[in-house]
Amino acid sequence: MSSDVVTLEVADHIGLVTLNRPPVNAVNAEVRDRIIQIFDLANDREDIRVLVLTGQGKIFSAGADLKQRPDPSIPGAYWHHNRITRETNNAIRECAKPVIAAVNGAALGAGFGLMTACDIMMASETAYFSMPEIDVGLAGGAAMANEFFTRSFARRLMFTGDKFPASELYRLGVVDSVWKPEELLPEAMKMAARIAEKSPLGIKYAKTSCNMVELMPPKDAYRFEQNFTYELSKTEDAKEARTAQIEKRKPVFKGR
Repeated sequence: MSSDVVTLEVADHIGLVTLNRPPVNAVNAEVRDRIIQIFDLANDREDIRVLVLTGQGKIFSAGADLKQRPDPSIPGAYWHHNRITRETNNAIRECAKPVIAAVNGAALGAGFGLMTACDIMMASETAYFSMPEIDVGLAGGAAMANEFFTRSFARRLMFTGDKFPASELYRLGVVDSVWKPEELLPEAMKMAARIAEKSPLGIKYAKTSCNMVELMPPKDAYRFEQNFTYELSKTEDAKEARTAQIEKRKPVFKGR
């Protein structure tokens, strides 16, 4: 597996993950394996507190590489492909560290899915989005579409393959913000820096809480969060946060 198809650069507790498969950053098996590897290792690296996912060039990702489709006549081939496809997004969603998408251009199909697996989504004014599976003899993405869009709009995405600009997804409240192309990555890195300054334990609890409460009824979700707050309150980082507030200084977190 080549590490060049998806690169990782780490500085100041921020991991910059770049899809690097010109010309359109199409997602193939090698890219999927590398994404899973990067986000799994980020769980254990103390020098990474937050990650930013972007694409090289002017395209985030044009989606799955159609030249590398599994052969349905080979027993097990399609099932293995589907399993790895699911786990690619899950590796991002389940990563213990927050992930910011800096969508620098087109995010289509599987590329769209990579973006929505992230915690915070920021986009360039030049970015656009679609689910073109219907036009290439495939179907997929309804679970993702139903999470982020209304019933009608999700079906429009699925049935038409229409393209929508970043401004439309911002209007719908899907992406956090839209920036000029040259401002996108610097702004995403600023957001990452703000998060990296927080307690690593606090952020870990916060992300796990966000992921889990989505699956629970409100009553159970509230209790779940309260239990996390109780456990967090006993940590050294929590004590340091309270002390720093009282002393009006910047906290020094140790991740304990």
